[in-house]
Amino acid sequence: MNEQMRILTGRANQPLAQKVAERLGVELCPADGQDLVPGRFPDGEVRVEVQHTVRGKEVFVIQPTSPPVNEHLMELLLMIDALKRASARMICAVIPYFGYARQDRKKKGRVPISARLVANLLETAGVNRVLTVELHAGQIQGFFNVPVDHLRTDKLFAEHIRTVHPDWLDPLVVVSPDIGGVWRARRVAKELERPLAIVEKHRRNTSDEEPEVYNVIGDVKGRSVLLVDDILATGRTLYQAAEKLAEKKAKRVFAAVTHGLFTGEALSLLEDSPLQKLLVTDTIAHRVQVAQHPKVEIVSVARLLADAIHRIFSCRSVSDLLVRS
Repeated sequence: MNEQMRILTGRANQPLAQKVAERLGVELCPADGQDLVPGRFPDGEVRVEVQHTVRGKEVFVIQPTSPPVNEHLMELLLMIDALKRASARMICAVIPYFGYARQDRKKKGRVPISARLVANLLETAGVNRVLTVELHAGQIQGFFNVPVDHLRTDKLFAEHIRTVHPDWLDPLVVVSPDIGGVWRARRVAKELERPLAIVEKHRRNTSDEEPEVYNVIGDVKGRSVLLVDDILATGRTLYQAAEKLAEKKAKRVFAAVTHGLFTGEALSLLEDSPLQKLLVTDTIAHRVQVAQHPKVEIVSVARLLADAIHRIFSCRSVSDLLVRS
């Protein structure tokens, strides 16, 4: 790869950054002394000191803003600022998981639009473009005044299922766990050439944090089903959807989720649920309990990100990697 490229990473997901760098034939650039990731001052403040020259270079900073969100976001902002002040020609923030994406609008009074604020912070720090994966809300791209390449994972999951789990396919119904995510599940259904069903849910009132699942739109009786979603946080939505599908006599229940946060008792719910297998990507670095869980199977986005970075660096179209509505 051309010497004009530099790749840096923060603490959020160094293993993924290493995989991407290896695919591109580039070594990660140390961000603090001999360390590949930013360090810390004695008082806990983030310390960044890029060790290789970036003057006139095209730099890609790989850092999902996953929990602890604020710490990882601050690392990203400081790395971007350091690169800008070191005269990098182009700075691309590669954010596999975009934190605060679920706060994309005012659902009620006196609340922030946090996703827009994060976009403003990144631009103020000096980012020239953004590469991200499976935004919770596609309109977040419009919060930026710089180019945003938004990658999808439907083709990735479909290819993995066809290659590794062909036994899932006959008969298979792809299911959205809520009406709002139908477009996401429809894409996977189209890739796999399988029918689509929907789990309908509602909240008793607007202050309820957890939904109540109450209906399935579509025929799942005697069929395998694949639940498709973008984020697994507490896991309760997926758990309730799997329970309802099992109640409707689904033969087997699987799931494919892009971003696995696994907060709270998510793993316990997964163990108790009818789900037989959960596919999740490595946009977020998973702790050992998740990675080694018998129901969890990790599908890497390293190749997808590496291909996109190579195309951006080579001034080639990224459209082939994008799946549009």
